[in-house]
Amino acid sequence: MPAATFAGTLATQIKLAPPRDPEYKGMVERHNGFLETSFLPGRVFASPADFNTQLAEWLPQANARTVRSIQGRPVDLLQVDYQSMLVLPPLAPQVGLHHRVRLGRDYHVRLDTVDYSIDPRVIGRFIDVVASAQEVTARCDGHVVAHHVRSWAKHGVVTDPAHAATAAQMRQALAAERQSRQAAMRHHADGHAVMVRALPDYDALFGVDFTPSGSQTKARSE
Repeated sequence: MPAATFAGTLATQIKLAPPRDPEYKGMVERHNGFLETSFLPGRVFASPADFNTQLAEWLPQANARTVRSIQGRPVDLLQVDYQSMLVLPPLAPQVGLHHRVRLGRDYHVRLDTVDYSIDPRVIGRFIDVVASAQEVTARCDGHVVAHHVRSWAKHGVVTDPAHAATAAQMRQALAAERQSRQAAMRHHADGHAVMVRALPDYDALFGVDFTPSGSQTKARSE
């Protein structure tokens, strides 16, 4: 497990909070509550990146205030925390979501609740999808076949116009190939066309009459 391996390099361990027990991670809940009451009110965000930008601009002001629980200002105690921290390992851990999937005929893959388009030319092949908080990248045999900005909407569809155009061209080529194959089946080996006879000719040849009996009786009476 990459997360456990990374924690081992820092001589620490990961503890999962039990379900339905917010008090177990009270520090995180208090920080979230502080943001909800001091940062979020009156603000409008255009995207997750806009949220992070506004938060980064607001944090220096918030960290310069005196916090009663720590008896000081966070900005003054930051250097003290740095002295107690370990040096990060030389290799960064893998972050984000990773999964391998065979691309279907709709040339989209689902990540969370959002569908992202992939180059239709790799339909039926295995692709590796890597998603971070900012972007989604798909590769097939080491080649990038899709790159999208990560969408945080629910039940959305993200389609690259180039992928849609490629799919349309492939459908047109398939339709033309099907028509050509059907046309070739109506010719003999020497090239002359195969005659297509009307279906009533076969009825007459085999002596089959599909006229309803009631209609025949009415015709005779007339």
